[in-house]
Amino acid sequence: MLVRFQPFQEVEEVRRQFDRLFRDFATLDRETAKGGWVPASELRDDGDRLTLRLSIPDIEAKDLDIQVTKDSLTIAGERHIERKEESEKGYYWSEISYGKFRRVFALPVAIENEQVKADYTNGILTLTLPKANEVKAFKVNVTNELPAS
Repeated sequence: MLVRFQPFQEVEEVRRQFDRLFRDFATLDRETAKGGWVPASELRDDGDRLTLRLSIPDIEAKDLDIQVTKDSLTIAGERHIERKEESEKGYYWSEISYGKFRRVFALPVAIENEQVKADYTNGILTLTLPKANEVKAFKVNVTNELPAS
């Protein structure tokens, strides 16, 4: 099989990856500058679906807002501060971030946004994002039969 070399396609893919990287850093900087915090995340490709995990302990499910489109995902929420003035006297320091957060993810492939499932267990939000049919690979069987004459 002969495969055509397309250098511009590879260069374009590298450019898109750099754009995504810098866009993600810019989003993180804007959120932390506004006094918000940024939960850690990971996005994994599991073949027919993407799996996004977000580390957000001490947040109640009712305080989460998840919006999904075909090619992006927005997660917002808030970790409420539990301290009161009298109890603050016992703290030497606190490195736990409180307040609102908002993350916007540009997804690498189109997804079936109406079939997204969310699970929130032990402080980890797991979103299962089924890929849209147009990006799934389908196997085509080839028959080697001659037409009847």
